[in-house]
Amino acid sequence: MEPFVLKESKFFSIEDWTEKFPGLAAGFSTKNGGNSNGDYSSLNLGLHVNDSVQAVCGNREIFSESIGFPLPAWTGAEQTHETFIRKVSKEDAGTGALDYGQAFRRTDGFFTLEQGLLLTLCFADCVPLYFTHPDSGAIGAAHAGWKGTVGGIAGNMTGVFKNEGIDPGEILAAIGPSICEKCYIVDSRVVNLVKNRLEDVDKKPYNQVKENQYQLDLKEVNKQLLMKSGIREENIIVSGYCTSCQEEYFFSHRRDGGKTGRMMSYIGWKEADCS
Repeated sequence: MEPFVLKESKFFSIEDWTEKFPGLAAGFSTKNGGNSNGDYSSLNLGLHVNDSVQAVCGNREIFSESIGFPLPAWTGAEQTHETFIRKVSKEDAGTGALDYGQAFRRTDGFFTLEQGLLLTLCFADCVPLYFTHPDSGAIGAAHAGWKGTVGGIAGNMTGVFKNEGIDPGEILAAIGPSICEKCYIVDSRVVNLVKNRLEDVDKKPYNQVKENQYQLDLKEVNKQLLMKSGIREENIIVSGYCTSCQEEYFFSHRRDGGKTGRMMSYIGWKEADCS
């Protein structure tokens, strides 16, 4: 069963988690229901693309109301396809929410133990990773393109949880909507980097289609890396949605030739006064 459930036109919710853990907000936006025009029509949530900042800020206001998490509680990142994960607290709330220039530099993942803070990242084909340990309240979010994936951002996040005394076997992880292997063609350089990361696995997440061209299943690569880091397979849920195939829901950097909007992954525990 698909774990990301369309709740209204604007977002998918990780229903397996949100129904089981009251107060948890976790999901992924669609491209629909906003005010942006042209290539960014309509719910573009990326402040770093060539869309009107006013339109994007308006879209973020709309989205915050839809998911019930106020903008002053959001945190945003520069997202440079690296592997740094930043631990954030309530005093970081609002950073990068409406101004990309104030987003956390060279950051591709967030971790927090606090409520009332929404971890947000933007996507247009890369893999959104979500993490939660409900007993402690720890949550994490990561942006995994191919560079971050082979760089080990999935395992880095598991390491952050371990540093807080959390057993990886108790972590729940979700892999969100992202480009599927049929739509994602890479060269042997990228595949060799994947091979180096997954030398000892039986299931190969790539398939050669032409000379120096391979279909690469980035979701599966990240799933295997999560398992290698100690997260149990039964604790990992994976979306079947493809951001490139399913144009009715998603922007896609590859499909749209690079000029397109961004969806947003989000995860946070609501406080009693959040509405």
